[in-house]
Amino acid sequence: MTTPITVLLVDDHILVRRGFRRLLEDDPGISVVGEATNAGEAVALSAACSPAVILMDYALPGVNGIAAMREILAESPETAVLILSMHSEEALVQRALDAGARGYLLKSAIDLDLPEAVRRAAAGERVIDRNLDRNLARATADGGERKRELSVRETEVLQLICEGLSNRDIATRLSLSANTVAVHRANIMNALGVHKTAELVVYAIQHGLVDLK
Repeated sequence: MTTPITVLLVDDHILVRRGFRRLLEDDPGISVVGEATNAGEAVALSAACSPAVILMDYALPGVNGIAAMREILAESPETAVLILSMHSEEALVQRALDAGARGYLLKSAIDLDLPEAVRRAAAGERVIDRNLDRNLARATADGGERKRELSVRETEVLQLICEGLSNRDIATRLSLSANTVAVHRANIMNALGVHKTAELVVYAIQHGLVDLK
């Protein structure tokens, strides 16, 4: 008997997780081994369950799915992570793939075959929603210099900058010194190639680096 493909579900909406679990467990070759509602739970359950595939919501509360995925892949690079999102912007898709995602699927796709996507990801294939293929191929063909990926801490600082917090407020929120926050701010600007806070906020929003409330 073939060993089933183990899957971890990561989404903060219980109805979404329940629906995905039902779809997947109708397939005898797939076993859902855990459910997480945020990045911290996802990292912990990934370490505990060692799933073959993780279905990761992009818009998690707090630290987003991309940052969570980076942390998971740093410890378990063989895990296949499929990002699930309501957002189809090319910048978000490309960011997910650049960060190590095995694929990117739209939650809104009426023809979404989740078990097939899981099987393909587990087999090592890249899985891109068919509604994104054409635009993504064009964006990739355009080329262009890739910016350095931000660390989890830099992403947290950037989120708070975009929420309008000062260095002192960010330091208090994250239990850091104001000088450390200032260094993070400078490093983020250097990594993204911007020089003013206003430009940084616009860039972050346009490229999906922060979660809009």
